[in-house]
Amino acid sequence: MGQIYGSMQTNMAEVFGNRRKRRRSTDSEASHEDRDRERLDSKSPKKKKLLTTTQYIYQALFKEQRNSDVAVMALDKVWHLHKVYLSQSPYFYTMFNGTWKEAKQNFVHIKILDDRINVDSLDAVFGSMYSDEIEIDAKDVIPVLATATLFHLDGIIDKCAEVMVDTINAETAIQYYEAACQYGVLAVKKSTFQWFQINLLSIYNKHPNLLRHITIELMSALTASHDLYVMQTEFSLYTLLRTWMFLQLHPHYDPEDPVQRAEAQKTQERLVSAGVETHTPSVDVVQWSYFTSRMEERSFLATPEGQPYVRVFQKLRTQYLTNHYMDLKIIFNDNIIPKEWLYKHIHSHWDALLRIDHSQEDGSPQQLDKEQFFENCMRCGRMLLEPGYQKWRWTGFNYGMDLILIMDSRRLNIRRHHRHEHERVLSLQTRRKFMIRTTVTSINAQRQPVFTQSSEITTLNLEKNEEVSLMVLDPKLVHPLLISINMIVVMPPNQSFKEIVPQSEESTLSAAAIPISEIGAVCERSLTPTNSADDSAVCVGGGDSPEMASTPSSPSPSPVAGLRPAGRYSWTRSNPVITSDGEALCRDVAC
Repeated sequence: MGQIYGSMQTNMAEVFGNRRKRRRSTDSEASHEDRDRERLDSKSPKKKKLLTTTQYIYQALFKEQRNSDVAVMALDKVWHLHKVYLSQSPYFYTMFNGTWKEAKQNFVHIKILDDRINVDSLDAVFGSMYSDEIEIDAKDVIPVLATATLFHLDGIIDKCAEVMVDTINAETAIQYYEAACQYGVLAVKKSTFQWFQINLLSIYNKHPNLLRHITIELMSALTASHDLYVMQTEFSLYTLLRTWMFLQLHPHYDPEDPVQRAEAQKTQERLVSAGVETHTPSVDVVQWSYFTSRMEERSFLATPEGQPYVRVFQKLRTQYLTNHYMDLKIIFNDNIIPKEWLYKHIHSHWDALLRIDHSQEDGSPQQLDKEQFFENCMRCGRMLLEPGYQKWRWTGFNYGMDLILIMDSRRLNIRRHHRHEHERVLSLQTRRKFMIRTTVTSINAQRQPVFTQSSEITTLNLEKNEEVSLMVLDPKLVHPLLISINMIVVMPPNQSFKEIVPQSEESTLSAAAIPISEIGAVCERSLTPTNSADDSAVCVGGGDSPEMASTPSSPSPSPVAGLRPAGRYSWTRSNPVITSDGEALCRDVAC
């Protein structure tokens, strides 16, 4: 029995031992097979992902130009292409399928007359016909647009329009607008014009070398727009136009050049030493002297140099340039706008004031349709950078009404402020009627409008110290906010007299010599306001008494070689005061 048990153990050990040997043998063989497979894989070629059909077509037919059946030459470069792909363009389809001689030829020479088209844009557009996509950088978008327009490729034109609308900023807006007008891209034209309406006065007064490139046609349209965000009052727009016109008349003048800025500073110091008070920053001296040193009595717009700019200044709401004493003085000194226009406005102001004092309904705006309102309304604007409680007013004569704007949380209110100690200058009418429209816009980092909320034209009839709500802000409006107010407080005058620019104003000057000389007696306000966008909107603090502030200003240029600053003269341009030290430097310059 013991022998049988021992024999069974021996046999079982042999069986299990053989199994382990077979398993090790099998594992060894498998490892050898894996290593052999790895060696074979290392020697065999790697599998490659096949190109898509579009990628293959683009690479083989366009980049390598295989099997070409037509050669296209443009701007001294030749592309070996294929008629079947080029025929996606209506331009080439008509060429290859009509009676043109090119239909039977394998060589086409395209004469490029548009300076915007270049070799890179041609290459990109030709390549797009072999692919289902095209990459367009903002810096190349205008040449690509020009090329796509030449070949009537609507898909690429739409893609260019998307890129342009997304990349509108201070650097690109002028070029985009001009290209949109030239190639008929209405979406881009509309978007860029809207961008200009929002940013013209808050951006381009700080970038004179960009401002100078705005065309007369575009500036005329912007000046006429009732949706223009005028920061702060109409006088701010006047100073911007004055700078713009000066820069256009002197294309080689660079107000940002350090050398010219230094020369401007020296000129300012010489004028001060000679007893001439310019009341303007040194970088504005050349612009100031260019207009005020003219010895002609006629306005600058009446001169041959000023004639091209007449239509721009005709669109200016000149009736609101005579609402502040110093604004009026500066405009008279510049002598850009015909004095006859200003006298007409002063007469209409006084007439309206007397009518209001005599009868409220006779002088208040009423029964004005939408078109009349927008053609004659006052345009005022302000930027609110941060949320919170804020109060402000726009300075200047307002026909006996002190109107205060109040931003409280998400509500914009207006109040007819009336204090007893000011009743001698405020309207004593129990109620005053006026028309108003409010627009609020939220902007992004590129100052593009993100969301805009506008109210309807509303007629308000406020009692003294009455406050009403103009708008409850939509939650989509986030700061910074741009606020634009359109308002009419008296019936608008007939402006047909602005259609004529008097060539001579001698009779007008002689009739008004006394009041003009009186107005020009003392100068306390800067001829060109500061660069702050908020200086002529007076912030009203927690108390009831208003704070004083100055009007905003336009950008300031530096001196131009060859322009001589003038001496001192009164508004009547008579009896100039010249010191012995300043005689060589100054002749007859206004304060």
